[in-house]
Amino acid sequence: MLKIRCPWCGDDPLYIAYHDEEWGVPVKDDATLFEFLLLETFQAGLSWITILRKRENFRKAFDNFDYRKIAGYEQQKIDRLLQDSGIIRNKLKVHSAVTNAQAFIKIQEEFGSFSNYIWKFVAGTPIKNKLQSMAEAPANTLLSDTISKDLKKRGFKFVGSTVVYAHMQATGMVNDHLVSCFRYNEV
Repeated sequence: MLKIRCPWCGDDPLYIAYHDEEWGVPVKDDATLFEFLLLETFQAGLSWITILRKRENFRKAFDNFDYRKIAGYEQQKIDRLLQDSGIIRNKLKVHSAVTNAQAFIKIQEEFGSFSNYIWKFVAGTPIKNKLQSMAEAPANTLLSDTISKDLKKRGFKFVGSTVVYAHMQATGMVNDHLVSCFRYNEV
């Protein structure tokens, strides 16, 4: 039987796998939340498929997305990252990965986990939109504006409202699968 998917994943096998297995699935694990946050910040201004294609390179370059290690990166490691053609070599984004890892740990200390912090914005329950077409999907919302402002206040970088909304979609805080998509009711 033919599966109906959100049209944004097209026919790229990597995009289809991401759509079918990850996008919109509620994530409560801090390590995975940080991975998506790091990838979303590097995605700013680029296409998500570009990041997906480099995801394993990012995983290797950034110590398997270990935020504790990343928080302690010194200039020598940052310099190596800036020479790594397997990732996005944007100086500000590389530096923000370190800053964000440090801010991530501070949130964990305050709230017990980053998951406790981020999911409180939706009272622990995903927002389930009823999108009929991708044209209805917002790039940001009042809620993503609020989260973005709070993250920035806490020292995060590259967490504008659009990046935050993409993170919310990716980690299942919001279900933006089209109602016609087979994943809509699964997640």
